[in-house]
Amino acid sequence: MTNIEVLIIEDDVRVADVHRRFLEKIEGFTVIACANTGEEALDWLQSFSPQLILLDVFLPDILGVDLIDKINTLSPTSNIILITAATEAHIVQKAYRKNVTDYILKPFTFDQLKESIEKFHFKHLLLQNNEKFTQEKIQYLWPKAASSIPEDPQLLLPKGIDLTTMNHVINYLSTMKGGSTAELLGKNIGVSRSTARRYLEFLVTQKQAYIELTYGTVGRPERRYFIFS
Repeated sequence: MTNIEVLIIEDDVRVADVHRRFLEKIEGFTVIACANTGEEALDWLQSFSPQLILLDVFLPDILGVDLIDKINTLSPTSNIILITAATEAHIVQKAYRKNVTDYILKPFTFDQLKESIEKFHFKHLLLQNNEKFTQEKIQYLWPKAASSIPEDPQLLLPKGIDLTTMNHVINYLSTMKGGSTAELLGKNIGVSRSTARRYLEFLVTQKQAYIELTYGTVGRPERRYFIFS
């Protein structure tokens, strides 16, 4: 069986070399190239389609999570493992929505990378199977992680933010193509203006919503909130 080809996209040459040396210790993988910018990575992807890409987030010319769509266009069969120091909510959310294979935080150990690579390797081998899949094999591809989910999801939210109310806010904003003010939102979902404003500002901090200022003829500009599609 031929080795799995890997492209490393990392702006720090020393870190990219660490990734390469780590992979050399794991049987079955070959690093084909290292790219230090998004543009350089796309140039490489014009020439070959690696089965695996190790991708940093903070590149000189583009965010790694914003590069993923371009990677998928050029090399739709590539799997992506993000290796980054980025912990910002909107970056993690984007990575999750774009079906990133794994997300490893820097600094990391060889064992952490080895575990992630080996899990990918086993899934890769499973998907080469042309026979019918057993339940066990399917469950390995889509593991059940219920034990890691808090019994009460509310515990994941900050004080003063209720899960049910937040879902009402998101659902309402999703129907408002022209956005909504805090006052209008409050009237429509049955909360005070200040409460509506608190939820809207929380969604903005989580990069799930954004603000546009509307300037009228008199008074302060109106803050209208829009949900990201």
